[in-house]
Amino acid sequence: MNEDILQRLTETLEARKQASPDSSYVAKLFGKGEDAILKKVIEEAGEVLLAAKDGDQAHLVYEVADLWFHTMVLLAQKGLSADDV
Repeated sequence: MNEDILQRLTETLEARKQASPDSSYVAKLFGKGEDAILKKVIEEAGEVLLAAKDGDQAHLVYEVADLWFHTMVLLAQKGLSADDV
């Protein structure tokens, strides 16, 4: 099941690369370019660290999911996917 989710997410990210920046958050992020995506990954990684230090497991899971998502956006920007990891 997880592979199905990752495959669907990969397909959606690829579609968003070609979409108008006004059509979605991800399309807007792709439109802003690689530096904006990298900045978002760094921001999310920091939030993961803070959540881990806080000790709230639910918050940590939420932040890790956000980091994974933005990392997948970065992979898509570079022409890669979860299959390459």
